[in-house]
Amino acid sequence: MSRRVPSRLMPRTKLPVRTRANSDKHDLYERSVQCSEAELEFVDDTYKKIRGKRASSLREDFCGTAATACEWVRLRKTNTAVGVDLDGPTLASGTKRHIAKLTDEQKKRITLQQRNVLHPTGPGVGVDTVLAMNFSYWIFMSRESILAYFKAVHKSLAKDGVFFCDHYGGSDSYLEIKERRRIGGTRRGFTYVWDQNSYNPLTGIKTNYIHFEFKKGPAWKKAFTYTWRLWSLVEIRELLADAGFKNITVYWEGDDGHGSGDGVFKKTVRGEACRCYIAYISAEK
Repeated sequence: MSRRVPSRLMPRTKLPVRTRANSDKHDLYERSVQCSEAELEFVDDTYKKIRGKRASSLREDFCGTAATACEWVRLRKTNTAVGVDLDGPTLASGTKRHIAKLTDEQKKRITLQQRNVLHPTGPGVGVDTVLAMNFSYWIFMSRESILAYFKAVHKSLAKDGVFFCDHYGGSDSYLEIKERRRIGGTRRGFTYVWDQNSYNPLTGIKTNYIHFEFKKGPAWKKAFTYTWRLWSLVEIRELLADAGFKNITVYWEGDDGHGSGDGVFKKTVRGEACRCYIAYISAEK
């Protein structure tokens, strides 16, 4: 019979203080803004409510490191996932940091495609659900281009498929401001900085940066750069309808009572005129 050794008697290995030099920017990003488990819990449960069954095949557009696609194949043994992204080095980072940790059986159920999301192929076509999260689809900055993307998603879904994307807005989204948030503990912690650097109200185009600051050494300025169009919920819903989607539904995040979101998203037909909000959208084929 084995006995657990009290933690105070176990040898302790101190990790080095986190710096830019010993950090991976994709890891910092995931720790700061991404929670694949919570995101997929919402997608999985919402799809079942809509269709009365579980989704099995998923495509993650603009997948980056494919953290969400990997989490999907872990969720159930019947699940398959495809991650689509144009950036080869980011996909390579995901292969090293996420796919390498999957079992051999799980690896057989995931595919990465370095290609334009407008032209999915192979297992990326005929899927139960497509995800476009972290506002990634805002890279399409004209009505023509974003409509073309929505039409491509509609065409590539299975006959009972559902498209999921997210959206953020509120009065603060139009401002040129910075938000700082501390992530982690004393030695391995860092500060995440969301920098809404510029916004042109004539075009709706905005440039945002993510910076990372450390206890020691230089900050990682402009670790990520996003040039987007700030689309309104009204525009997105209208464009999804124009692309052929039906039953376009918005899910609004609740308030935690301290001015922040509580992570619970509920179906709504009326939003709130607040400083900042995050919402999910589902659109049915």
